[in-house]
Amino acid sequence: MHERLNNGIYFGLIGNLLFLGFALVCMIYHITYDPESVITEIIGAIAYITEFSGFFIMMFSAYLIWYSVRDRNLMKLSYFAYILFEAVMMFLEINSYKFKSYEPYSFSLAIFHAIVSAAVCFAFLQFDKENKKFEHLIIICVAVILIGMFGKIVGIRIYFSILINAIAFTVLFGGIRYLMQRGEIEIDCHGDNANPVEYKSDFFKD
Repeated sequence: MHERLNNGIYFGLIGNLLFLGFALVCMIYHITYDPESVITEIIGAIAYITEFSGFFIMMFSAYLIWYSVRDRNLMKLSYFAYILFEAVMMFLEINSYKFKSYEPYSFSLAIFHAIVSAAVCFAFLQFDKENKKFEHLIIICVAVILIGMFGKIVGIRIYFSILINAIAFTVLFGGIRYLMQRGEIEIDCHGDNANPVEYKSDFFKD
């Protein structure tokens, strides 16, 4: 089961790197956008490829984590919900010219996106609540995510928040992987042997 968890964290890292790639491609797409340009169509196609690749890899990651780690249902559900939420945001961002009701420069949308993402990141603390190093990692990643809401102040679309999220979650999964490889984080999985606890009593001792 630990091997499955390791794979879940690894694919989560890869999926977030692809989300990061999407945000960068999306930035180029909107900067160079020309509805009659072939270049715009090519960049748009690359954005779709990175989005869908990242989405399916992240879903596979969530599946592996779900069936390897004991309990932690809030974290598991939050992770699945985050992947779906982010995929919808990406789809709207790349198709914003088709949806007039979508407001890519909305400050309230950026705030909502950042707060939801930060809450999901914080839910990962369930992996090892008593681990100070892991707690510091979570705090750093949450702080990075919250920076994403300020893109509107400098006139950047919501893809800035998506980009910041991808960076934060890449750091999170990379950090978890690093701590696991060094044996500095303990995550109990299905199939683990329980640690035996020996109870002694002197009641019948002469």
